[in-house]
Amino acid sequence: MNAGLECGRLDRSLRSPLNLPIQMNPMRIHSKLLLCFFLVALATGCVSLNGAESANAHEWEILFDGKSIEKWRGYKRDAFPAKTWEIKDGCLKAIPGDDGVDLVTKEQYGDFELRLEWKVAPGANSGILYHASEATDEPWQTGPEMQVLDDDKHADGQDPLTSAGSLYALIAPKNKKLKPVGEWNEARIIVRGDHVEHWLNGLKIVEYELGSPELNKLIAASKFKDWPRFGKEKSGHIVLQHHHDEVWYRNIRVRRL
Repeated sequence: MNAGLECGRLDRSLRSPLNLPIQMNPMRIHSKLLLCFFLVALATGCVSLNGAESANAHEWEILFDGKSIEKWRGYKRDAFPAKTWEIKDGCLKAIPGDDGVDLVTKEQYGDFELRLEWKVAPGANSGILYHASEATDEPWQTGPEMQVLDDDKHADGQDPLTSAGSLYALIAPKNKKLKPVGEWNEARIIVRGDHVEHWLNGLKIVEYELGSPELNKLIAASKFKDWPRFGKEKSGHIVLQHHHDEVWYRNIRVRRL
C-alpha cells in the first residue's frame, strides 16, 4: 500500500461529496493518522515487520566495553585477578606468567550467542570455554572450549583437532580463515539446546550436538573421558582461559537465546 495515497484518502474523507465539511469521529481520525505514520516509517525503513530482528537488537549484554570488568571475576574467586589480567588500550589482556587465573563471567548462560574479538602474540595459546562449572579444579574439566591459538608457532596448531577454532581436542575446524598473528579474529559461539556452532571471521567452522552418540564417542577417546561432567552441564560460565601467554580480547557481548 502506498503511504502517500492512504494519507490522501484521509484528507478527502473529511469532506462530503458536495465538498462541505462533515463531522468525523476523533478516534477514527486518530487511527488513520497512526496508520499514515506507520506506512511512512515502514517505507523509509524506520520500522521493520520482522519483530524478532528488531527485538534482538536490544538483547545484547555487554560483557566488556573496553573499560569495566564488573561482569568478570577469577575462576573460583570473588574478585577480578588483577595480577594476571589487565585492561590495556580498551582490551582485556592476559599478563604472561606462571600464576595464571582464568576469567569467568559472574553470570551463567544456557542457550546463548557470544561474540568477541581476539588476537594473540606469536606462539600464544588461550581458549573460550562455555557451560563451565566451578565444581572441579579447572574449567576445562566441565566446559567445552573453542581454541584460541597461533597455529603457526604453537605445537597445537600442527594438529587440526587442537588448532585455532576447534572444539578443543575433539572436532577440527573446517573452511577456516585465520587472521595472521597480531590481527584481530572475530569469534562467535552459538549454543541452542544441544546444538553448538563455532564461527570464525564470518564462517561456520565447527558444528556438533551435545550429548550425541558421535560426540560421546569422541569424548570417550580423549582426555576428557576422566571427567564425567565434561560437556554435560546445561548452563554455566563463559571463560577466557589464561594459558600463561599474551592474549587480547575485546568487544565481548552475549545474548540469551
